[in-house]
Amino acid sequence: MNNAETLEIMEMFKETGAVLKGHFLLTSGLHSDTYIQCAKLLQYPHLTEILCSKLAEDFKDDAIEVVIGPAMGGVTLAYEMGRALGVRAIFAEREKGKMKLRRGFEIHPGERVLVVEDVVTTGGSVKEVIELVQEKGGVLAGVGMLVDRSTTLVDFGVKTRNLLKIHAQTFEPENCPLCRQNIPAVKPGSRDQK
Repeated sequence: MNNAETLEIMEMFKETGAVLKGHFLLTSGLHSDTYIQCAKLLQYPHLTEILCSKLAEDFKDDAIEVVIGPAMGGVTLAYEMGRALGVRAIFAEREKGKMKLRRGFEIHPGERVLVVEDVVTTGGSVKEVIELVQEKGGVLAGVGMLVDRSTTLVDFGVKTRNLLKIHAQTFEPENCPLCRQNIPAVKPGSRDQK
């Protein structure tokens, strides 16, 4: 993608209120001054279609057979990526602390799988879904995300693409300057900490 496309995508996030500023407790347990709430953008099907079409372009020649994302953030994304690539779309759910396939979803041995996620900070949820794919005998063909907000390179060991790289400060809870300023932390994410 070129700079104009990146700016256009960032503008979509800002206009839909998906970029929040404050003091946030991330799913990873880290604290941050910035939170990306992709659900605010994904509530608009026409914008979701635009973004997923752009991301799907990076995987159109990879013989993807199924797209999977972790619930909650990856559900809409998996569906729209599956539609853009013309393949099945499923999602994994956390059950008793572990990602599982439910609702009759299957990954067939040898099936080429694309894992998708809305926002990646540490890559924890994506890695859990990758483990699930491998347990089921699927072939990991790639990882796609709308936003990479990681502070260090997260290596999934496979082709990885994002639409937007956001540099946001993250802090270990014990070293968080926002905590020291007594600014209350909020957790807008979709699940409790591990």
